[in-house]
Amino acid sequence: MPKRPRPDALDFLGINGLLGDDERALRAGVSSYVRDRIAPEIDKWFEAAHFPAEVVAELGSMGLLGMHLSGYGCAGRTAVEYGLACLELEAGDSGLRSLVSVQGSLAMWPIWSYGSEEQKRHWLPSMATGETVGCFGLTEPDSGSDPSSMRTTATRAGEGWILNGHKRWSTNGGIAKVAVVWARTEDGVRGFLVPRGTPGFTVRAIEHKLSLRASVSSELLFEDCKLGPESLLPGVVGMGGPLSCLNEARFGIVWGAMGAARACFECALEHSKSRLQFGKPIGAFQLTQAKLVDMLVELDKGMLLALHLGRLKDNGELAPEQVSLGKLNNVREALRIARAARTILGADGITLEYPVIRHMNNLESVLTYEGTSEIHTLIVGEAITGLRAFS
Repeated sequence: MPKRPRPDALDFLGINGLLGDDERALRAGVSSYVRDRIAPEIDKWFEAAHFPAEVVAELGSMGLLGMHLSGYGCAGRTAVEYGLACLELEAGDSGLRSLVSVQGSLAMWPIWSYGSEEQKRHWLPSMATGETVGCFGLTEPDSGSDPSSMRTTATRAGEGWILNGHKRWSTNGGIAKVAVVWARTEDGVRGFLVPRGTPGFTVRAIEHKLSLRASVSSELLFEDCKLGPESLLPGVVGMGGPLSCLNEARFGIVWGAMGAARACFECALEHSKSRLQFGKPIGAFQLTQAKLVDMLVELDKGMLLALHLGRLKDNGELAPEQVSLGKLNNVREALRIARAARTILGADGITLEYPVIRHMNNLESVLTYEGTSEIHTLIVGEAITGLRAFS
């Protein structure tokens, strides 16, 4: 009987073998880009709180912006392929994956889903190439987990609208040419496309962050901002609009968090084999091996969960509550993996010489945005009990 090969430490369950040729090719291409272009620079960008705007066009040239949409210059890739791209991008940095998630799922997707034909033709092709960056305005200073309590309003003014309000934590806001903004109207919550430079619309950078430092975070302020009738997204009324966008973005996070976790696990594993204490590698000690095994188990479970949800999505069978379960589990476990990896690196783990503390800090934000772990717990709780705990 032929000897079986030892499992690959970085793909212990052979999950890559469950992918098709196109899926593996896309994953390899994104992985190579991150390794060659992002990895050599990301620690410097993070330390300097700098995001290189030229990266947007590079991602566009690879067909990664709005990649899961079809037509209007978009690549029309599958949900699994989109997930694999998010996985490899976040192995580089959560800020990189956030850019792609916001551009494709929070800015392009609502235009693609709820916009007029004219809006789609005007915005989507240039957004797919990265020439136009979009952002998403939903969260407010006093409205986070309860977005229905938003105070931003849009009132009718002839055929157009007057927008007033304040949005916060808008990724890409400082570099965006168009903002997808959700506001309360007399008919319910509606979405509006607000081009940069519109009178009454200003953007203010959020500074002094210790997480997602290589990402642009902004406040969007609207003071008697006059919009024409062409600004309204005609295809949706109510909170279902913005919540559906969040669900699209959460799906990418399910995958992306495992990319950050894998990067931390890989770093800790290599360190455990080279760091000598008491005359042998620390990876030879039982406690270190227990940490590594626990990390591997949750990493591979999270990957299988992400792939399963991706297959469901491609089959049109994925429920929002299942995405919540994936986001809850995978981000929570990714953060635990990052923290365990930090302990294996010891004091070196708090420096940017290694990627672990950067991923750990970033994951603190990922744990919160697109729905906190508490909110996703209650979403799943309502799904299994039929009882609503929010209010």
